[in-house]
Amino acid sequence: MKRKRFSVFVVAVGLLLGATAWQAEAQFSADSFDYGSRFKMPDGQQAEIWNPAKRKLLEGGPMIGGTVRVPDPRTYCAMAAAGYDFIWVEMQHEASAWENVARMWRTCPGPAAPGVRVAYADEREIQHATDMGAAVIVVPTVDSVEEAQEAVDWTYFPPVGRRSSGGGQGPSEIWGDVPGGYRQTWNDNVVLFLMIETLEGVEAAREIAKIPGVTGLFAASGDLGNFSGYGEGDAEYEALIAEVTTAAKEAGIHACAPLRWADRPDFTCFQAGTEGANIRRGAAAEIQQAEDRFGSTGGGGSGRAASEAGAVLANLTAECGSITYEDDCYAAVRSAASAAGSMSASDKAQVGRRVRELIAANPAQAARIREIASGGGLDVG
Repeated sequence: MKRKRFSVFVVAVGLLLGATAWQAEAQFSADSFDYGSRFKMPDGQQAEIWNPAKRKLLEGGPMIGGTVRVPDPRTYCAMAAAGYDFIWVEMQHEASAWENVARMWRTCPGPAAPGVRVAYADEREIQHATDMGAAVIVVPTVDSVEEAQEAVDWTYFPPVGRRSSGGGQGPSEIWGDVPGGYRQTWNDNVVLFLMIETLEGVEAAREIAKIPGVTGLFAASGDLGNFSGYGEGDAEYEALIAEVTTAAKEAGIHACAPLRWADRPDFTCFQAGTEGANIRRGAAAEIQQAEDRFGSTGGGGSGRAASEAGAVLANLTAECGSITYEDDCYAAVRSAASAAGSMSASDKAQVGRRVRELIAANPAQAARIREIASGGGLDVG
């Protein structure tokens, strides 16, 4: 009886071991799988670049994006038709819903490419953006290689990334008729910028920049100051910026920055002003032009020459009238003080008067505005 039980046990163990060996032999391995050719371009053909922002980068830039914070289709359409290469819709620091953003992109899919700064590197955030039509993805506060890889994963289709093919108005409506097909050419056309805003991000920047699929690193001027405790012009701050640009340059990708840094070497892509700043800038220029005409040929009857201060005043109003980015305001004050040095006494007085008004209207930034203006030789009282 014992021998019989032992025989049954041996047979059972043998069957179990055999099944285990068969399973091990038959187990599927994703790592060794060869990706198919279904989405490859035909031999001898390359994907056409239908994304105007990507095309501008390939041409060497500058690629310039306008910033939209208000989810209003009419405002968005005005910005999209203003000459920018893409429109940076703000979804990190605004309470806009994806439904509203989708409506803006559907209403005016061009000529500027739809783009967005998402809140973080997340499947839901990035796939909402891409499925709704975004062709430029900006991911903020990237601190590590792992976080950067997540951004790549959710931005790109396989085999580069892990983006799901789930439809949406982007593939079906906005980009439904692109040459070569949306799915086949997406990976060649999408633009992915990763923002380096923290000390950890700067430390990892050189490795982040090497990840396949990263189009460019954005040197986040405001938050690099926020996280470092230094500002533009400080040696410590400028060393952080230099590290980001070096990382991009060594990896052969693009370095991006605010538009006021267009005169700095190594940058090829830029974020321009908000719709609010553009409205203020345009209104200020229009009003100044009317006042100049009134004084020279209209009811003023004085024959006064046109003011040299118009553009300077318009820029001050745009950047400091309602401050979105402090550094943009400070740069405008610095530029105004420099330009005022070669103006007539009356125009210089106008600039000084406007700066004094901005000091009064912005108590939190008043001391810094006064310091910059006085240091530039402008009398602000």
